[in-house]
Amino acid sequence: MAILPFPRTRRHLPLAVALLPSLLLGGCGGDNGDTDRSGAAPRGGPGEPTPEALAAAQDLGTKLAWDDLIPAGWHPSKPFEGADVDDISDDDPRADTLFSELREQWAKAPVVKALDGRSVRLSGLVIPLTADATELREFLLVPYFGACIHVPPPPANQTVHVVTRAGRPYHGELFDTVWVKGTMHVARFRNDRGDAGYRIDAVSVSHDPQDG
Repeated sequence: MAILPFPRTRRHLPLAVALLPSLLLGGCGGDNGDTDRSGAAPRGGPGEPTPEALAAAQDLGTKLAWDDLIPAGWHPSKPFEGADVDDISDDDPRADTLFSELREQWAKAPVVKALDGRSVRLSGLVIPLTADATELREFLLVPYFGACIHVPPPPANQTVHVVTRAGRPYHGELFDTVWVKGTMHVARFRNDRGDAGYRIDAVSVSHDPQDG
């Protein structure tokens, strides 16, 4: 299955702005009616997970909502303050300026440092980092679906780089809904499919809603 990368253009910019609050704070939920695939028990970051991380897998960890990853007081639509985006069409030169500023600020979106080192579980959508991949040693986890095609990718504080255990990749596809359990790290990651402000060294990736 070919990967649809996050757009690097300003297509449907006004729509993106209009949808920001509901997209970023609504999350995606953990219930998925698709046929279950074999999730990986993942590898821990650059190396094997520590015994403590594996032990944490026996615990559910802290269940996070996506807005838990956004620091208090930060708002994704700040680049558009004072701009009447309803009057800006896609071919308006002002859209280029606004989109560039949005991408720059979202890539540097602040994170919640208190989450570093926490045992967590988080539900989201899978964005593979390699085209046509179904065996994924790492992927991006994001909270919403449509933004990958018509609006800018989520900000860095709404994108998590998930790394699986050596020899235990996640078997799945683009836009799978999964629960990821593991150790959260505040760690910047840049890829042409999105910028992440966090990494989870995963001990399990599951389609089972009961894992939520």
